[in-house]
Amino acid sequence: MTFSQESPQDRIIPTDLGNEMSRSYLEYAMSVIVGRALPDARDGLKPVHRRILYAMHELGLSPDRPFRKCARVVGDVIGKYHPHGDTAVYDALVRMAQDFSMRSPLIDGHGNFGSVDNDPPAAMRYTECRLRALTTDALLRDIESETVDFGANYDGSQQEPLVMPARVPQLLLNGSSGIAVGMATNIPPHNLGELIDGLIALIRDPELTDLELMQYIPGPDFPTGAQVLGKTGIREAYTTGRGSIIMRGVASIETIEQRGRPDREAIIITELPYQTNKAALIEKIAEMVNDHRIEGISDVRDESDRDGMRVVIELRRDAYPRVVLNNLYKQTPLQANFGANMLALVNGEPQLLTLKQFLSVFLEFRVEAITRRTRYQLRKAEERDHLLQGLLIALENLDAIIDLIRHAADAPTARLELIETYRLSEAQADAILQMQLRRLTALEAEKIHQEHNDLQRQISDLQDILARRDRILDIIVEEATQLRTTHATPRRTVIEQSEDELEDADLIANEKAVILLTEQGYIKRMPVNTFEAQSRATKGKAGTRMKEDDGVEHFLTCHDHDSVLFFSDRGVVYCLKAYQIPTGSRTSRGTPIVQMLPIPREERITSVIPVTEFSDDEYLVMLTNKGYIKKTALAAFSNIRTNGLIAISLEDGDQLRWVRRARQEDSIIIGSSLGKSIHFRANHEQLRPLGRATRGVRAMSLRNGDSLVGMDILPGQIVADLAQALESDVDVDVEDASENGGENGDNAELARSVGPWILIVTTSGYGKRVPVAQFRLQNRAGMGIVATKFRKKGDHLAALHIVNEDDELMIITNRGIIIRQAVNAISSQSRPATGVRVQRLDEDDAIAAVALVPKSSEELAALEGDE
Repeated sequence: MTFSQESPQDRIIPTDLGNEMSRSYLEYAMSVIVGRALPDARDGLKPVHRRILYAMHELGLSPDRPFRKCARVVGDVIGKYHPHGDTAVYDALVRMAQDFSMRSPLIDGHGNFGSVDNDPPAAMRYTECRLRALTTDALLRDIESETVDFGANYDGSQQEPLVMPARVPQLLLNGSSGIAVGMATNIPPHNLGELIDGLIALIRDPELTDLELMQYIPGPDFPTGAQVLGKTGIREAYTTGRGSIIMRGVASIETIEQRGRPDREAIIITELPYQTNKAALIEKIAEMVNDHRIEGISDVRDESDRDGMRVVIELRRDAYPRVVLNNLYKQTPLQANFGANMLALVNGEPQLLTLKQFLSVFLEFRVEAITRRTRYQLRKAEERDHLLQGLLIALENLDAIIDLIRHAADAPTARLELIETYRLSEAQADAILQMQLRRLTALEAEKIHQEHNDLQRQISDLQDILARRDRILDIIVEEATQLRTTHATPRRTVIEQSEDELEDADLIANEKAVILLTEQGYIKRMPVNTFEAQSRATKGKAGTRMKEDDGVEHFLTCHDHDSVLFFSDRGVVYCLKAYQIPTGSRTSRGTPIVQMLPIPREERITSVIPVTEFSDDEYLVMLTNKGYIKKTALAAFSNIRTNGLIAISLEDGDQLRWVRRARQEDSIIIGSSLGKSIHFRANHEQLRPLGRATRGVRAMSLRNGDSLVGMDILPGQIVADLAQALESDVDVDVEDASENGGENGDNAELARSVGPWILIVTTSGYGKRVPVAQFRLQNRAGMGIVATKFRKKGDHLAALHIVNEDDELMIITNRGIIIRQAVNAISSQSRPATGVRVQRLDEDDAIAAVALVPKSSEELAALEGDE
């Protein structure tokens, strides 16, 4: 015996490693893509789902049959078709039975099949299942009619369908998700009735576009309901195959009653976005409340039961329910994005499909399925009619055929003689030999004739169907309409018409706030309710902690959603939202403004203006240190760049000091440190509007040693009312009236009782209210008139404001002491009076600024109602 000697070199096949790795990995990738991860665009199923449904169909688990153990189904699937682990098969089966995962579940489950809280299902030995009516009607019907191709299973011992004869676009109906190699799919579920409407519309008009199909299929319909915000993401997904769809849970704000305790506001969540874990959401909310990332929540509990979902989020008394809800939308899975990636297998290759392409692929598949079914039915009808034709020949020659059979030696001989004598086929001869004696009766013979005639009509009809595509399309419409009538359900997901992206302002309550800016550039925001109103002549509370050489320079009140415009001495304007300014306690120093605005070291903020809305009929009036004034449209400042915008052009040595908002019908009043004031109209005759990069005109002529200290705007309606009350715009000079008496004195008394007041506060803490009528209207650039006299030598005018009887004001000193008090607590006096003490000051302190507290929208509405 001899053995052949084979060298090791003869067993080695030289190959390029790069090519081998590329080929092997590509084969693996395609195996995953086609065999596991991506659904088929025709029936919308992956192989594992298809095999589960077919195995249940073979087991006879129809909707009218008893449930069977899931373990039996999983065993059949693994043993016959799917050579993978039982866990993968059972997980796929469970998902097809979950009404919160599938818009139209394909399997009817009996037992614990998991929950929206991500609870696991019971073991497959405990749960039972059967097919749903929709599955048998829309996926499995006609599967024995040669409508689809079958292929060998993994070991060649069985045949399995390569695709299901779906009657509805199942891929869009229930959606699909999967991760393959280098690609993924994520298709949202849709409403059955809408899909069928869109399919019928496409059959009627094949030229419909994706956007036109959205009239019938407006968007996804998730099994958990909830909301879809806007149609932009849907439109992108339907027209390009990819899009981000914003989903939002359904929540309402309710007042809940509590025994022995006051009623509380609560947020009630009744629907969640698709694939959101309710238990994980509640845990996330509780965690964020504990970490103080969401404020205003006192308790979270799950009150869901068999009647539906109900998550109760109880709020604190001081919480704003809408703000808390917006924060939940922004920071928790209560609002989520569905990243649609409409990828599916078309002819065994992955393709990104649009809405019309999905329906077109399905429609062509359905046309093919009906064509194959019709051919099968035609073949069966022709085969049956062929046999009937043989029987009819036998009936016509009954006695001769009986005699032939009786004298034949055996059955094969009889068959052969029948074939030769009457020119029959083997099948016809067999049918005659197998015919029962009862078929020879007259009645049975008539039935054969009737069946033959019926089959002839059926064959003609089937042949007509195969010859005309429009007949096939009519059948598709008829079958789809029947399925819609039987199985369609109302839409669950509400599609909001407009986008509702949450801005930062939606997450913050629009509360009244106080903003302080010190001389050294520290800024902070505080709620107005930090300071309750106090009596006149009290000392006040500390509003900020400052260095000894620092002082409050700007002090204003606004709402948190307002835009705050910062004007610098160089005539540049910057902008921040009020809520962007960090909040601080009464005693905190605040945040350096240079950390928030790109302000150069040598630049200083000289005026701060809150703006709620940049209206077209409003202006900003700017006043410089040298007395130049100008008026520029407010709308010119609606879009301010990050590095600022030029607001006014200044000459050398001049600085921008005051900026106020005004309308054309308003008037402007300006005060100087020596107690002088000037009052003139803001109309185009006195002050024509100018662009941003202009200097302005002269506002007031000043004496030596005098300087401007403030400017305020008197609303035009008040000016008109005053003019009507005094019958003319003449000056009512109280000094002259007191000296001369008579008619002027009467006018002075009238002036004291009409209209709003000019609030005047001096640096030494004295103040008064002077009727506006005592400040006559003058021409711009005049010397002005006396606004106040001073009690102390060295005292100066600190602030000048227009106020009403029901206003509140806040006064702050150089050392940061703040007092809040009602305007009506300050006496009404004439222009020459020295006023009353409004704030008691320390020896080295002085009044720095005065600001009015803004009214809330409710208070303004109440005032308008009173009027």
